Amino acid sequence: MAAPSDYRRGNMDIAEQASTFHGFIALSKWGSLVLAVAVLFLVMVFCTHAGLFQAFLASAVVAVAGGFMLRDKPVAGH
Repeated sequence: MAAPSDYRRGNMDIAEQASTFHGFIALSKWGSLVLAVAVLFLVMVFCTHAGLFQAFLASAVVAVAGGFMLRDKPVAGH
């Protein structure tokens, strides 16, 4: 038979786990935006007749729009 445990559900400090989770999510979303902008730029430069300026302009527009959409939203009630 198992010995009784001192474990009490919900009493553990999870600040480090929460910080790691939020860091991973931030790295994932911003890293995805960087990759998407890089792929867009490279495809426009090498696979279309668009010039370097048009590729840069389109990439900048996507980067700004993505940055606007991915920014942290304020938490309600805080």
